[in-house]
Amino acid sequence: MKERKTSNQVFYISLVVVFAIVVWGLAAPGNFGKQAQGLFDFLVGNFGWFYMLSMSVFVVFSIWIAFSKFGKIRLGKDDEKPEYSTISWFAMLFSAGMGVGLVFWGVAEPLNHFVNPLAMEGGTAAAANFAIKKSFFHWGLHPWANYAILALALAYMQFRKDKPGLISSIFIPLLGEERAAGPIGKFIDILAIFATVAGVATSLGMATLQMTSGFNFLFGTPETNLIRIIIIGVITILFMISAVTGLDKGIKFLSNVNISLCGILMVLGLIIGPTVLIINHLTNGLGMYLSSLVGDSLRITSEPWYGSWTIFYWAWWIAWAPFVGTFIARISRGRTIKEFISGVLLAPTLASFVWFAIFGVMGINTGLDVATEAIKTTSTAFFVVMQQYPIGSIISFVAVILLTTFFVTSADSATFVLGMMSSNGKLNPSTGRKITWGIIQSGLAIALMLAGGLEMLQTASIAAAFPFAFVMIFAMISLVKALRKDLKTNF
Repeated sequence: MKERKTSNQVFYISLVVVFAIVVWGLAAPGNFGKQAQGLFDFLVGNFGWFYMLSMSVFVVFSIWIAFSKFGKIRLGKDDEKPEYSTISWFAMLFSAGMGVGLVFWGVAEPLNHFVNPLAMEGGTAAAANFAIKKSFFHWGLHPWANYAILALALAYMQFRKDKPGLISSIFIPLLGEERAAGPIGKFIDILAIFATVAGVATSLGMATLQMTSGFNFLFGTPETNLIRIIIIGVITILFMISAVTGLDKGIKFLSNVNISLCGILMVLGLIIGPTVLIINHLTNGLGMYLSSLVGDSLRITSEPWYGSWTIFYWAWWIAWAPFVGTFIARISRGRTIKEFISGVLLAPTLASFVWFAIFGVMGINTGLDVATEAIKTTSTAFFVVMQQYPIGSIISFVAVILLTTFFVTSADSATFVLGMMSSNGKLNPSTGRKITWGIIQSGLAIALMLAGGLEMLQTASIAAAFPFAFVMIFAMISLVKALRKDLKTNF
């Protein structure tokens, strides 16, 4: 009885918090946007160094723990085998962790850096190298280490220690079970729900804008609010079916489709694009990334570029950590810590590098004029570049299908996670709770898209997620404490 009360408390308080923020955003968008932007500017201006340092620590910690004496500890009982095959596991974690962002930024980010590089002339060979290097940096080890920290601590507490699948469970080794379930734990869980709802609603809205642009580009469909609402409505029905079907059928099946479509797009891009140039930039970019990893990880200046790109990304990845971390934890039962870190850190990083090398170089290869035109609207950058290549329309069409499947998997993963977070960490939340959160996410995306407030919601969610950097630092301390005890007792 007590467990149910706690679960409902978090559920209802979260609903009230999300509803209050949405009403504020819709009733007084100017005031909401100003406050959110003010808080974000304050955090970037005064705590940029903290974001840079925290994310770097996450990378070092992840690599250290994989190769430490703790690497052999299993996320589950000693004799448990992994719940999902390696391919399906990778497909699900990659879809949840990057998804729509890859299609949205795969061409747009390298082109932005190529046209407007930091402290150099745009459109040059040096600008092209800078564009690939920075894209690798922003989508490389750092975001995945950020997810891995939270996911590892959660999976360990869930499957090794049989605790609820809640962010607050991570703190049991530090606070004790009773205090972790008390007001501090509830506050952390409510904050996690808000960060998840806001982050996913923003992504749903942005994906809708890109899909509408894609349909307009390919079929001449008008880019109206009615079309956008229809797209969100159809996607909502699809992801609700997938989420209700459950992990083993809906989400796993669609994630496997995603990886297949990603593979097809990359092969097509490699064939019709400047193949040798792509391979050269991939190897050169990898070399630049590795040789400057430490320097770039700790470098921060007063240049506005860092606030707009690197620090913005680091804050955005931290805002996504509760959702992606909870989902990755849920699908990682039975793997050793070493296997887990290898799968979550290295494989997606390499896949992202290949993606950015192919589509970034295809964009850069079109020249400065096309690149400048393409980045005028981020949501159409991919399609503008593909238009310059043979069978570009086919690639654009496949990309729109991939956007749809990524869109569905991100939304249904989030719906699943929100159901878990608001049901005391239940591994298979009720259909009713998943449907409730699905409707809230889509409603929020529609409302803010119509009010022109998607970016302000993104800014607000990033600002509100600032405390999660501290949550993750303490998660590392708590995990090491639990692992030391585990090692003494069981090995």
